[in-house]
Amino acid sequence: MPEYWWAARMSALSLDSSLDLPEQAPSAFAQLRPLIHRGWEMVLVAAELASPSLDPTLLLSDYDRCLPTALAARGWTSAQLQHVLEGVRAEGIACDRPGWLARHRFFPGVVERLHALADEASSWVVLTTKGAAFARELLASAGLQPLQLFGHESGSKPAVLARLQQQHRVPLWFIEDRRLTLEAVRACPELDPVRCFLVSWGYLAPGDSRNLPAGISLLTPEVFAGPLAGWH
Repeated sequence: MPEYWWAARMSALSLDSSLDLPEQAPSAFAQLRPLIHRGWEMVLVAAELASPSLDPTLLLSDYDRCLPTALAARGWTSAQLQHVLEGVRAEGIACDRPGWLARHRFFPGVVERLHALADEASSWVVLTTKGAAFARELLASAGLQPLQLFGHESGSKPAVLARLQQQHRVPLWFIEDRRLTLEAVRACPELDPVRCFLVSWGYLAPGDSRNLPAGISLLTPEVFAGPLAGWH
């Protein structure tokens, strides 16, 4: 969260220096984080939160419809915001890599479990909506090296999973903290063989872990830390 807000705030200010944005993430940003799917969205959300007349509950209740309206009102484009965001992050790494990395915290047990997969002869791949270069920096800081890494430049996660299947990377177990992404995978018949897991940690929206549709299993930290044979 500290890095998300720092990058979003710096990007928004570079586009509009008149914005009044606090250095620490406001509570509304944390509330909206589970809805944010792509990097450019968090820049727009940060800018919107600078408006004293904004009602965050409106964004929460109608997020997808509010985004294009807010973009149009500011005269911005999603590509423009993504470009600015990636520039801010690249400059942050170039000027102060330790400081940029210090804004991140891995969820407890994740780094250890990924290291353990190597001992179990199980390869793992990263699919992320973050830029690949930035994800690679984070992984390297923890001594982690996936078999492959796909950033937002590689396309949607269902599309990447389809390509991995074509490369005969099977079986595929897909672990994700965004329910809508898992539901998009389940909606693709060609991805039926992919096992889908929704983690119980991460940026879940309220109610995301309840009444999961068929083909999506909830993965707790305790099960994640255990043998793969015990995952259900």
